[in-house]
Amino acid sequence: MGPGIGQRAPLAAVFVTSGVLHFTTPDTFTAIVPDALPAPEALVHASGMAEIAGGLGVLSATTARWAGWWLILTLVAVFPANVDMALHPERHPGLPHALLWARLPLQAALIWWVHRVAIRPRRA
Repeated sequence: MGPGIGQRAPLAAVFVTSGVLHFTTPDTFTAIVPDALPAPEALVHASGMAEIAGGLGVLSATTARWAGWWLILTLVAVFPANVDMALHPERHPGLPHALLWARLPLQAALIWWVHRVAIRPRRA
């Protein structure tokens, strides 16, 4: 049997909280949308909704696997914003340059966590 709700709930909490923050503090997120992308506010709202939907989806054993893939796709989709932050630290003066680079492997760690908790095959 796969991970129970006790393992899925913390994962859900991280993504739902992050998603909600996209709506309560949108300026924080629009500031990291790469300049080459259009409609930063719409992208922030879309990624926030994606995180909330995925976070809620992992709560149910029935939808956890699909929600996990959804979250991984979301993490891959927002990765360019993290790369852009690391390459242009002058746009984020309040954040240490090392922290901007640390965000890159954090994405991989989040993908691993999602896969481990929501996607990995069930074991008898």
